[in-house]
Amino acid sequence: MTEDDLDRMADLLGDPEVMAFYPAPKSRTETAEWLAGMQKRYREHGHGLWIIETHAGAFVGDCGLTWQSVNGDPVLEVGYHVSRSMQRQGYATEAARACVELVAREFAPTLLTAIIHPANDASRGVAENIGMTHIDDDHAHPWIVRTVMGMQVSPA
Repeated sequence: MTEDDLDRMADLLGDPEVMAFYPAPKSRTETAEWLAGMQKRYREHGHGLWIIETHAGAFVGDCGLTWQSVNGDPVLEVGYHVSRSMQRQGYATEAARACVELVAREFAPTLLTAIIHPANDASRGVAENIGMTHIDDDHAHPWIVRTVMGMQVSPA
């Protein structure tokens, strides 16, 4: 992601349906700050969320790896957001599987997680499709107890 992605990321993260399981959709200013945070993650960790596009170049959303916290402990998470018009077509699962392959090549052996709002059945379905199971509940978040899906990833 670069600053050139601001318009499409602001549309994605500003969509109330896409962000239904977050406290609120992001404003354009919040999205710009979020993009700057992704660029910082790239510099510091070598990864973050990346843009997902179809082979024809159509914008799908984002997916990638970020360090998060579960009950105060650091965990590697695969995260994803998909544009409303592109949902339920397998893009999140395909992108998340590519992240699992990256983890197997670069970070394994390790635990890979997906931290999910407990009512977000679609996101949980993606996690289950890539082989994750419910491993914990995160009680450290200020507004909700989140479901933690996870899997041990072995080296490729």
